[in-house]
Amino acid sequence: MKAALIDYGAGNLRSVANALRELGIDPLITASADDLTDATHLILPGVGSFGDCMAQLQNRNLIESIQNWVAAGKPYLGICLGYQLLFDSSEESPGVAGLGIVPGVVRRFQQTPGLKIPHMGWNSAVPRKPDTGNWAGLGADPYFYFVHSYFPVPNDDAVIAAETTYGTDTFAAAIEMPNLLACQFHPEKSQDAGLRLIRNFLGLPLV
Repeated sequence: MKAALIDYGAGNLRSVANALRELGIDPLITASADDLTDATHLILPGVGSFGDCMAQLQNRNLIESIQNWVAAGKPYLGICLGYQLLFDSSEESPGVAGLGIVPGVVRRFQQTPGLKIPHMGWNSAVPRKPDTGNWAGLGADPYFYFVHSYFPVPNDDAVIAAETTYGTDTFAAAIEMPNLLACQFHPEKSQDAGLRLIRNFLGLPLV
């Protein structure tokens, strides 16, 4: 296994890399599309703004490589912004096109009295198919760590793998497509549940 971790100049690379190493995987941290040739898994973490990240991916000639990777059905894990970037656009950066891999838009939480934005802290992500596939061993409502003000709204409800409610919004906390898992929460900061999710995605046996 050769897991490539995309470095676009920002993001939580260290914590994701540490989580992978805890699972026995030494990731290849790269900003070059050429390094993806021999990779078996692609991971795009993310913090920062939608527009800035797309600009950094463009500067590194990574956009087409990521699009082709997913189109080829190769394993992809998107975390937080690496999830949002899969979509067509975001209210955070009007006029900026996303990767366009998953039809839909990224919207901001509705401002309501007493609701803190960003959504920060632990919350449950209720899987639609608990204890199967990527969610094996996680139960009916595993808790993960969130930090975000925006969330994706897929056009096709069928891609939604887990949902979370915050304020008046119930949003897609994670989506799944063939060989693709993307989540709004941070599994690398979610202790045992997060490590289990990453382990399941990588197809690693339990120890």
